[in-house]
Amino acid sequence: MSFDLRPHLKGKLIELRPIAPEDWNDLFAVASDPLIWEQHPESDRYKEDVFKVFFKDALESGGAFVVIGTKNKRIIGSTRYHGYDPEKSEVEIGWTFLARKYWGGRHNWEMKQLMLAHAFQFVENVVFYVGENNIRSRKATEKTGAIKNGMVKKLYRNRPPSLNVRYVISKPQKKTGSRGQTASNED
Repeated sequence: MSFDLRPHLKGKLIELRPIAPEDWNDLFAVASDPLIWEQHPESDRYKEDVFKVFFKDALESGGAFVVIGTKNKRIIGSTRYHGYDPEKSEVEIGWTFLARKYWGGRHNWEMKQLMLAHAFQFVENVVFYVGENNIRSRKATEKTGAIKNGMVKKLYRNRPPSLNVRYVISKPQKKTGSRGQTASNED
């Protein structure tokens, strides 16, 4: 079974649907807040010319989403799957941002839970890369249960490489009974 990188995922607070060209205005309206990017290695992503590159890459990635608030039915951010590697049985979740109104609450947690549940149908591990100095995003990633798994250098456009913390969440193992059998409610 091949990884469906463009599912439509729905939760109580948010909905994820594949990004489309017509999402530009609404998504840039969210992304144009400089405070969203102040700790990010590409801290000028709030500028239209810089965000255009991000948006174009999102469209071309084949795994990007807009995040829609279920109450107001408006775009409140974006995220994506990237780097699916069937041999390593892993995929990355990243490029995530939300409007500040939705920081620190349950929206990011629900988004990651929806994405993790979908990903674990296809892979054993999900990885996240977060800028070393992006403390806010590191804390949000750790809240999802991700475990720090080293440091890597990443390139952001024509900037010098920057250090990112690598986090991993592994697929939960099925519980087994006393005889090594998979637990079931059908006894």
